Amino acid sequence: MSTAQMMHPGAHPVDEALVRRLIAGQFPRWAGLTVERLPSGGTVNEMYRLGDGMVVRLPMLAGGAEDVATEREWLPRLAPRLPTAVPEPLGTGEPAAGYPWPWSVYRWLAGENPEAGALREPVALARDLAAFVAAMRSVTLPGKPPKAYRGGPLALLDAPTRAAVEELRGISAEGVDCDAVAAVWEDALRAPEWDGPPVWVHADLTPGNLLVDGGRLTSVIDFGCTGVGDPACDLFPAWNLLPAGARKVFRAELGVDDATWRRGRGRTLSQALIALPYYRTTNPVMAANARHVIREVLGEDRG
Repeated sequence: MSTAQMMHPGAHPVDEALVRRLIAGQFPRWAGLTVERLPSGGTVNEMYRLGDGMVVRLPMLAGGAEDVATEREWLPRLAPRLPTAVPEPLGTGEPAAGYPWPWSVYRWLAGENPEAGALREPVALARDLAAFVAAMRSVTLPGKPPKAYRGGPLALLDAPTRAAVEELRGISAEGVDCDAVAAVWEDALRAPEWDGPPVWVHADLTPGNLLVDGGRLTSVIDFGCTGVGDPACDLFPAWNLLPAGARKVFRAELGVDDATWRRGRGRTLSQALIALPYYRTTNPVMAANARHVIREVLGEDRG
């Protein structure tokens, strides 16, 4: 059973042989290039390096197929407005060879994923991240932008968040202070909702979607969740990556008010609470980051 199938029952199996068949059938000019699976903590897509200069990205699930069209339409329009590199679509593949969904070929972006607790330049990275978020918020583009994934009112996350807290109560090995995380969640729900116009957000700024070199942000990837919504959606790095001092710099650079900060903390916590019981035995990277978020949020709340 593949990693994808372990994480998601019903995920379509993908391997190097399938990728070679898809490339040969639809992009014959690239058929002789090497294909190598990329280890990843991702939960929606499988990634394969194609030669030295490209990467093939294939959704694991039907829901991820919608991201292909989102990125194809909006990435070329967002790219010149952002301070860091973003994926450049080079080709869109169609269902074939038993694979059921659209898929993508992108230009390769060098760098490595940052790791919480092991950042080389945390304050500089915080400023880089704030510059990216600010640039996203300032985007104005013609056409009807998509609604960002998780970009609506925080109350829409209430039921799955509470269900995750109750599930974690039954997992003693995790040792989560469920009363404390529930209190933080309640505080987020009490924060005033965003009453300004929706702004562009990436909506999934997790360490796995960031690339750094020398400790500095060089690229942001995976725009499948992007769209317009609550600006609190892009405060995730404050708790899933940055240490306390750099977190303050990130907040100051963006000028985040108290209500938005509380919503952002709640959104980040919600994602972690839902991810931990789901991925704790199938995706060590996601589970470890979820634990990190819970520790950071509770540490800030008690600090």
